[in-house]
Amino acid sequence: MRNLLFVCVVAAAFLAGDIDCQAANIQPGQVQELDRMSAKELVPLATKEGKVTVLTLTTRMPAVASAFEAAYPGIHVEVVDMNSNVQISRVAAEQKAHAYVTDVMYFASAASAQKDLLDPGYALRYVPPRIAAKLADKYTHPLLTHRLTARVVMYNEQAYPNGSPIHNLWELTTPKWKGKVVTIDPTLSDVPLDMFVTIALHPDEMAAAYQELFGKPIKIDSDLKGAGEQFIRDLYRNDMILLSNDETFYNSVGAKGLANPPVGLMNYSARRNNAKSNLALQIANDVKPATGYVFPSQLAITNHTPHPAAARLFVDFMMGDESPTGGPGFKPWNVPGDYSPLKTVVADPDAVPFDKLNVWLLDPAKVAADRKRIRDIMIAE
Repeated sequence: MRNLLFVCVVAAAFLAGDIDCQAANIQPGQVQELDRMSAKELVPLATKEGKVTVLTLTTRMPAVASAFEAAYPGIHVEVVDMNSNVQISRVAAEQKAHAYVTDVMYFASAASAQKDLLDPGYALRYVPPRIAAKLADKYTHPLLTHRLTARVVMYNEQAYPNGSPIHNLWELTTPKWKGKVVTIDPTLSDVPLDMFVTIALHPDEMAAAYQELFGKPIKIDSDLKGAGEQFIRDLYRNDMILLSNDETFYNSVGAKGLANPPVGLMNYSARRNNAKSNLALQIANDVKPATGYVFPSQLAITNHTPHPAAARLFVDFMMGDESPTGGPGFKPWNVPGDYSPLKTVVADPDAVPFDKLNVWLLDPAKVAADRKRIRDIMIAE
């Protein structure tokens, strides 16, 4: 119903003349020519287009939009805030309706990108020429990685001044932590879901961690495939709290003054809110077998983008400049828990260095294959 409604709205706007599709008729040869252009070469074309529409998973995008508009007067950035799942549905609806509104997608659903965006031809890979040689292939294929984010066990460092109260994931399934583990509902968004899928994909390590903590081999329920899936079931049956709002989530774990607060499975970058929101969030990095996983946030340009030069210029800007901080384009993400794939950008000094993070790396293909199974296990609980 949501997709049908969006198609109808877009189609109505198209007929009313509110959607400029003239630029959507760009030919393949022109796309390749634009892909080869430097930012300087793109500027006059982008200025003539005058606009770029960006779908974003993060509330940090308006700051980048303002910085971009200051750097390139005459190009307006329209920011539309929506999670990755909804972005994919929206772009699919636009493409099927031949009503092209979106220019740039900024999303975190790498496991869906190939099947849901690239294979049907709804989105295109674009890597700015100035950084192409500076990035490993894994950060440019199948789409451009803008940042790497760790989703991990987080705790309240004021309430637990001696360090993390958790040193083994299986502790979260014990009576001590019953009803004291909080996460965003994994059935609502890919990022929290993929954390659990990644855990399920490491059954041997999860089994070893279980035996280390409890001193005996794990027994797996007959309908489950391994220790990772057993962990998910046990965690749900230990009354894990599922939330849908980030602010409530952060406060429930990290608010200063809390006595014996829960721990949270959240993005490490939530720590950036400590000062402004009076929080004390900190990563529990010393957790066996891993504290969580790292996933990419990716940039894509939609097929038939109505503002092809402005879209490419915006992507170039978001990747940051040559300075150690990445400059205004990357500034909102130069925080603990977010890491640029460019070696020229130095991680926030308050962050655990990327190579010291005790995490698993997202395997998009394997995660995509197992999402439904893990979601079904969760729903059954």
